[in-house]
Amino acid sequence: MTAPVSLRNRTIVLVGLMGAGKTCIGRRLARRLGLPFVDADDEIVKAAGTDIPEIFRRLGEAAFRDGERRVIARLLQGPAHVLATGGGAFVHPATRSLIRQRAVSVWLRADLDVLDRRTRGRSGRPLLEGGDPRATLAALMAARAPFYGEADVTVESDDVPPEKMVDRVLQALAALAARPATPGAAAPAATSGAAVDATPMATPPAQAADRAAAVRP
Repeated sequence: MTAPVSLRNRTIVLVGLMGAGKTCIGRRLARRLGLPFVDADDEIVKAAGTDIPEIFRRLGEAAFRDGERRVIARLLQGPAHVLATGGGAFVHPATRSLIRQRAVSVWLRADLDVLDRRTRGRSGRPLLEGGDPRATLAALMAARAPFYGEADVTVESDDVPPEKMVDRVLQALAALAARPATPGAAAPAATSGAAVDATPMATPPAQAADRAAAVRP
């Protein structure tokens, strides 16, 4: 199955909590569609010159989210691709609005048991460090579900094989493309020339604060 004709020039953005399968499914979806795959967290690490736990330790979550917003805005200016975002990215109203304008969003929705099993014991997830990871996941689910629910389509992420999950995503995208246009709905923005705060930064030489900010205008 290929992408519906009406969606072939749109970036597909995968959203959802950590452990939902955004990177695993995103890579396979991109391969199936013949599109590049981009992981927003990897792009933040490249821009910042340090890993995400270090950004959280040195500057806190707010600084990370600002860099994340800028990186995603820059990526959405480029050609169509499949983009896996961090769990908190779609919560930011500016990021959510930009994704709505320039891409198609897919919420990979998984239940708490699945998320807990997939994330337990894995490093590199600052929000799950210390305390009770399952309780933290439950709190994040409750807080973020209303925002994820604004995605264009929702696909259940459970314990089926990854290729089956890709089939589900493609079927959901086909159903989206087949929907009648909403009267008065705004047309998608072009993928270039937009006045967004998305200029990639040059990595500074030494200051950890500047490096960890991920993107500067």
